[in-house]
Amino acid sequence: MKYMNIICRPSRLFAAFLARFCTWLPEDTFLKFRYRLLMKRPLDLDNPKTFNEKMQWLKLYNRKSIYTTMVDKSLAKDYVAEKIGSEHIIPTLGVWNNFDEIDFSKLPNQFVMKSTNGGGGSGVVICQDKAKFNLLDAKERLEKSMNVSTSKLQGEWVYKDIHPRIIVEKLMKDTEDGDLKDYKFFCFNGKVFCFKVDFGRFTEHHANYYNAKGELLPFGETICPPDFNYQISMPPNLSQMITLAERLSEGHPFLRVDFYNINSKIYFGECTFYPNSGFGTFVPEEWDEKLGELIVLPRKKRGDKS
Repeated sequence: MKYMNIICRPSRLFAAFLARFCTWLPEDTFLKFRYRLLMKRPLDLDNPKTFNEKMQWLKLYNRKSIYTTMVDKSLAKDYVAEKIGSEHIIPTLGVWNNFDEIDFSKLPNQFVMKSTNGGGGSGVVICQDKAKFNLLDAKERLEKSMNVSTSKLQGEWVYKDIHPRIIVEKLMKDTEDGDLKDYKFFCFNGKVFCFKVDFGRFTEHHANYYNAKGELLPFGETICPPDFNYQISMPPNLSQMITLAERLSEGHPFLRVDFYNINSKIYFGECTFYPNSGFGTFVPEEWDEKLGELIVLPRKKRGDKS
């Protein structure tokens, strides 16, 4: 289905070609071409206004070495533990340089495998029963993720210097309602404006946005459209999650912080600097600019990427 969508939409076919064969272009030129193809409009880096435009600006002109640590699936744990406490970290069962190093006999019956450089949910394998676990499929998926450079495909420089490894974590389950939800907090200049909750991932993927009070907001994304009839009960520790997200996002123009709420306990998921790599479309479309207004870009000279 993924490849049919690309073939049926010539602009996406050209964008895929660009990502594969034209990464030698200057970074700003590469992003302008890719933005034009995927977003159907020019990218204004001199006066960016929308959320997606500012994502591209931040890729180019807001670079700190700590960002790479924050998106590394393994290294981020130590960073986050120091900021908000180790009690919010999902237990790590091991980290390996390659798949063949892993001794599966020493792992529990259930676990989660991730590539440390995976972005956007790629490179995640869940084992529910080790006796039925498809090792060949897991190896293929993880090695594919480890060999894909997000920095080249999407211009996301933060992934460029990550050492690709495989991290295995404890499989976390919510025994209270059986539905493991992750809450994605959109933090603008250290303050949570809204958060996103996905549902129906393996049936019909939707996602709704809520404000900091847990009230449904009237927008969503085309990739996982909202369902305004869907209702969820907000966790009683929502304010604590917001406090932790703001602590992690302090000092950053934008950061999305993801948490799991498991048996009323908060666990860190990941940090994301560029949701959908800044190529996502909102519905209604005016929310692209509304969210963009919330990002205060650092005052830096053009070309300063230090």
